[in-house]
Amino acid sequence: MSSKGSLLFLLHAHLPYVNHPEHADFLEENWFFEGVVETYIPLISMLESLVKDGIRPGIAVSISPTLGAMLENETLEGKLARYIKTRLELIDKELVRVENDPALLKIVRLYARLYEEAAGIIHTYSGDLITPLKQLQHAGHIEILTTSATHSILPLLARPEALRAQVAAAADDYMDRFNTKAAGFWLPECAYDPRLQTWLKLSGFEYIFTESHAVEFSEAAPRNGVYSAYRTPNGINVFARDAESSKEVWSAKFGYPGDPAYREFYRDLGYDADYDYIKPYLSEDGKRRPLGLKYHRITGDVDLAGKLIYDPDEAQRAAERHAADFLERRMRQVEEIHSSKGIKPVIVGCYDAELFGHWWFEGPTFLECVLRKIRQDRLPLQFVTPSEYLNSAQEPPELNPQISSWGEKGYFDPWLNEKNDFVYPEVLAVTDKMIETANRFRNHDLSLLAARALNQAAREVLLAQSSDWPFLLYIGSHAQYAAARVEGHVAGAARLLAEVLEKKIDEKALAGLEKKNNIFPRLDFRLFASVSKF
Repeated sequence: MSSKGSLLFLLHAHLPYVNHPEHADFLEENWFFEGVVETYIPLISMLESLVKDGIRPGIAVSISPTLGAMLENETLEGKLARYIKTRLELIDKELVRVENDPALLKIVRLYARLYEEAAGIIHTYSGDLITPLKQLQHAGHIEILTTSATHSILPLLARPEALRAQVAAAADDYMDRFNTKAAGFWLPECAYDPRLQTWLKLSGFEYIFTESHAVEFSEAAPRNGVYSAYRTPNGINVFARDAESSKEVWSAKFGYPGDPAYREFYRDLGYDADYDYIKPYLSEDGKRRPLGLKYHRITGDVDLAGKLIYDPDEAQRAAERHAADFLERRMRQVEEIHSSKGIKPVIVGCYDAELFGHWWFEGPTFLECVLRKIRQDRLPLQFVTPSEYLNSAQEPPELNPQISSWGEKGYFDPWLNEKNDFVYPEVLAVTDKMIETANRFRNHDLSLLAARALNQAAREVLLAQSSDWPFLLYIGSHAQYAAARVEGHVAGAARLLAEVLEKKIDEKALAGLEKKNNIFPRLDFRLFASVSKF
């Protein structure tokens, strides 16, 4: 059956760079371990299963440079192996404890399969989870994008040199990791302003994604709405997120993830179990924390104590039902757009990858059901990657997108407000100092030690610009850690820049920073230098 429209799914995989080799166990590194076990490996497994059955997924995945660096970090790889091993040990204990409770036993066996699968895939790829993604892209099954170097909110960077550094470092990082040039660039939080066109073009990117009102509020109202691609004046292709279909998938209040049958995220064995029983699996400080074993379902509008026991089979049926509902809605949507506008629309859905599996435990099952059902029922829809769509569509009409983001209120409020604004003067000041120093030394014949110090200062500045730290401050989660990260990166960069100027570099301290913040190994500080004008 011929297609009346296309679906474009983009999963944005990102975590802030968290690497603490000085600690055997560090709480915030669990973000990475949980993401690997609950999201990244299930998605890889799901994609490989589809391909094995002759179904091409045709989705896009953006992988932030910070996440990519953690996936290739040998120290974190060792800690991840220990994390999985300890969870499997706890699961073995749980299998014995609940052996006479059929409902709980079913759930524990589900977790046993989850963690055994994680251990198996890590063993298959010798700990390198980038390899299966590269293989899937090379075979044409998916398309992989990048994003800014440290997931900075680009419109909040005042200096064009800082914009260039974030974009160019990401382009170089992608080439090093995937051995090819990135065609697509995910704007962190869909945050856009017109200045970005220049630097995206210079780094060779061909397309971006924006929030819907970036297109809808443009000066020349687009006839096709958000249902086709557009092109900026300098030739960057633009896809706009479709709010209708996106909300159905990501919203716990209005969408599928809030179904009563699905797993409850916030109730965890780490808080429910007897303390002495779980103490061996807590952090060094002995404080209770989530352990990833969650035995209850959302249930409804009740407090955590009133949550009912989770039933994996019922949740599976809900995911299948929601996948069918999603496709039925998309077919109605495509039919309506096709009839009213006379086009074959592309429906763009953009989601944080961590929604699938980590936050919404059944998310990978839902996505797999959607992809399989299109093939099985021969539906008049097709999944396309961004490059496929652009290669098959007519020349996109020109449009100048407007300033926007997909954040609360549609602009930059979550990342710049009264709870986090104190970090920006220091970040902007050290960025200015980095640019000034890069300009001063750009043409100097530097010693190896001075070049190392300047390159590490550039890494520290990029890490200080991450969007994650102000966002955590805004929501009040891990706020002390977030503030300390900004302060540490700013102080580290400022100290290195001063030491270079004074010709008194503390090589031991420099080596410590290079070990801890060992991201962008080929980074050259000259990325921060101003563009020459003649």
